[in-house]
Amino acid sequence: MARCPTAHPADASGCTGRPLVTVLDRDNAGADGCEHHAARLLATLAGGRVYGLPHDTDGAAVRVFRAAGRLRPWPWSADARPAAVSVADVART
Repeated sequence: MARCPTAHPADASGCTGRPLVTVLDRDNAGADGCEHHAARLLATLAGGRVYGLPHDTDGAAVRVFRAAGRLRPWPWSADARPAAVSVADVART
């Protein structure tokens, strides 16, 4: 089964549903994705933003934003960035 465009090739996790949000980087390049992969991508981007797609009527962008804040960057890789911390970790310091 095809995965959403926000899924990183090295991320083996499956999609949690159809694309409901668009994740944009600081240069406005973007991809539509499911909540799960969009949160993982947003956690990895510096200056990323998330917007609900027109058919999202129940706050997926807010859920993605909140989930991304609890994830460390590159959450699919145990050793890519061992010192990486989540936004929530930084807020606690």
